Formats: sequence, C-alpha cells, structure tokens
Amino acid sequence: MGLVGRVIEAAGIPTVTLNMIWVYQNKVGMPRVAAIEHPFGRPYGDVGDADTQRAVLRAGLGVFATAHEPGHVEHLPFTWHQEPADTKWHPAEPSPIIALIKKARERKADG
Repeated sequence: MGLVGRVIEAAGIPTVTLNMIWVYQNKVGMPRVAAIEHPFGRPYGDVGDADTQRAVLRAGLGVFATAHEPGHVEHLPFTWHQEPADTKWHPAEPSPIIALIKKARERKADG
C-alpha cells in the first residue's frame, strides 16, 4: 500500500492508509497512516459489526483533518475486544490456496 499511496500522492491526491503494521509501512514511505491495533484480516472490525466498521472508517477519514503532510501517523482510538491468542478470525473452511498449501506440506512431510 505504501507504493500505491506514493503514486497517488505524486498525482496530487492526498491519501490515508488504514494499517496494522504502521511502523514498517511508515518506513517505506507511506504518506499518511491511520494506525489501528486490530488483527490482520479485520482492520475495520468483526464481520457483521457495521457499527465498529463505520466508526473505524470515519476515524480513518478524519485523519485528513490533522495529517497535512506526508509521514503523519495517527493512532486510532480502537482496541480489539479479545486477546491476540484468543482471536479466531480464520474461516472454518480454508481458502482454496491455503488448502493447496496444506496438502503440499502434508505430502512433503509424508516423504
């Protein structure tokens, strides 16, 4: 996202990126970052939680009001409702690519 943000910024359009690994993205030159402490795959909140999703989106857009220059990082005031070890965000059935990777690993382990 840092590269995309930089290209869009070069065209004269300010960008803000919602990001869970803001430290690294800021180092690669992401223009403006709305940092959030949510697990990967759930930056806006849980599936079906429209209220939280809406609040995160509004807060992310609100960063435009304070981030006047590239390089700005603003931490959004959201915390995840579970401990990281207790967060179950993977679907019950893996995606096709994950299923293929698992099968390949099983074949390799079986020799």
